[in-house]
Amino acid sequence: MVLWVSAALAAIAFSLSNTVLGETERTSTGVEGLRSEYLAAGGIWRAVDEQLWSLQNPATPEAPAARGEYTFPSGTVRVEIVPETAKLDVNFAPAEELYRLLIAIGADPSRAREVAEAIVVSRTPGVPGANDLLAAPTFRPAHASFEEIEELLQVQGVTPDLFYGAYEPVPREGSADGSAVQLIRRPGLRDCLSVFGSHDRIDANTASPAVLAAIGLAPDAINALMVRRRGAPLTISQLQEIAGGLGPAGSRLRVGGNSIFTIRATARLRLQNGQLSDLRRTVAAQVKYMPPGYDLPVHILRWYAMAWSN
Repeated sequence: MVLWVSAALAAIAFSLSNTVLGETERTSTGVEGLRSEYLAAGGIWRAVDEQLWSLQNPATPEAPAARGEYTFPSGTVRVEIVPETAKLDVNFAPAEELYRLLIAIGADPSRAREVAEAIVVSRTPGVPGANDLLAAPTFRPAHASFEEIEELLQVQGVTPDLFYGAYEPVPREGSADGSAVQLIRRPGLRDCLSVFGSHDRIDANTASPAVLAAIGLAPDAINALMVRRRGAPLTISQLQEIAGGLGPAGSRLRVGGNSIFTIRATARLRLQNGQLSDLRRTVAAQVKYMPPGYDLPVHILRWYAMAWSN
């Protein structure tokens, strides 16, 4: 009996120790995630200040979008500054550009045509048409400009995976038989369209391949541009040199943005042993730099406590 009681107590103690260990690790991960979030937020505010200074003291008429890394005592923050001119304006993009964009993000041709036409119908004032239906059967389009990009989720045919993007398995490089796969993120409409997007020219440094395809760049031209900008952002003179070789759509490219930018910051904490944590936390902010005379030089339009970044 004493042996059985001892065994039972040992099992209880073992289970309790595992539970306490699990909760301790869970709490540690939560604390690390919270610290990473605040570290990333600090990186955003530093990038906002530096971008404000560069806009107020421009060395060139249009400075290229910045990306870089900040080093803090508690960790590192990788920052991307993406102008809204890297996206198409959802309220002005022609149906053909919307169609090419939908094809580029993985929609089949028939579905892409239907969704492109539905977006145009939804934003156009006038008499409802035959295809004038939303995803919810009891609602109809407002027939007015989109005020928030999330309104696309109400358009017929726009599913969450089409709007937010998805992960697709592709063969891993170097796999002989193709059995090893890796997940590659496919962008969604929210990554390519914006209510503050560009009407005409697109930022060559930060536009996604899907947006470049939408404005008419050929696949070879897209690959060449991606390779060219991977090392460092293109300057105005460098873009002018290569624009002619990108085809007719090369005239649709520009460098830099206007006054609205999305700033993404990905933070990694520094551990006690000096190495960086494997946990990454990304936050983002959509900011508008105001002209002189306003009470604040920067207005935060949207804040994303959880964001995604390459």
